Amino acid sequence: MAFVTLQNVTYKYPLTEKPVLQNINLQIQEGEFVSVIGPNGAGKSTLCYALAGFVPHFFKGEISGEIEVDGKLSSKSTLDTWVLNVGLAFQNPFNQISGAKYTVFEEIAFGLENIGVPRDEMKKRVEDAMSLTGISELADRSPYSLSGGQQQRVALTSILVMRPRLLVLDEPTSQMDPIGTREVFGVVRKMAEEGMTVVMVEHKVEWIAEFADRVIALKEGQILMEGKPNEVLTSDLLTENGFGVSRYTSTAREAKKQGLWKKQNLPVTLDEAVEGFKK
Repeated sequence: MAFVTLQNVTYKYPLTEKPVLQNINLQIQEGEFVSVIGPNGAGKSTLCYALAGFVPHFFKGEISGEIEVDGKLSSKSTLDTWVLNVGLAFQNPFNQISGAKYTVFEEIAFGLENIGVPRDEMKKRVEDAMSLTGISELADRSPYSLSGGQQQRVALTSILVMRPRLLVLDEPTSQMDPIGTREVFGVVRKMAEEGMTVVMVEHKVEWIAEFADRVIALKEGQILMEGKPNEVLTSDLLTENGFGVSRYTSTAREAKKQGLWKKQNLPVTLDEAVEGFKK
């Protein structure tokens, strides 16, 4: 039985005419790392909100179909109970900072305080989570004094410290440099290997190819295609539908037309491109 199941999910925001999600059918296994890609307006963030229970419990609107996580239906749950098992990191970390705490350490501990975790356990969980995401040195800083990339790490850490069964990430590395991006993808990969189920919206296809188990391509609220990263990210269907692809995929595709790319599969990462052109 799948850990996450979406069955015929269609959703329309209040005061709008067109559904932003249309007949979504999806199954995700426990411990799977799934990445969602798509152009602007594809419904990626709304899919995150639906998985996290904000659709329809917070944003309201009209929804049909069923969303099930770990055997529980979103339609029969309340948001305050749903978020105990599903954690969402927003695209803009500023929207996630509570404003109620003076330091990063206190900000990360805020969620644990709200569910009554004992102080000693809380301290250890915060320290462990900060060490995992590489922000221990920021513990005494104000969340508002940080760079965008640092704030994104704090937002991710504040979710990880809650130990959700399902981790939903909406472009968690959009303000990070390549080093920070690799580190975050590595952390998320480790969480998946330890049993946490991950759904990540991202545009950085090279990192997706290296770390994700499966890719879902979303367009106009519908699943265009899904499959293994290298199958989806090198598909002509993506280019034909306006998706961004790796520079290495584009280069190899042109080289193939000129007879300079001999391998059957196109590359997504630099290492794959180097290896392919060597041959």
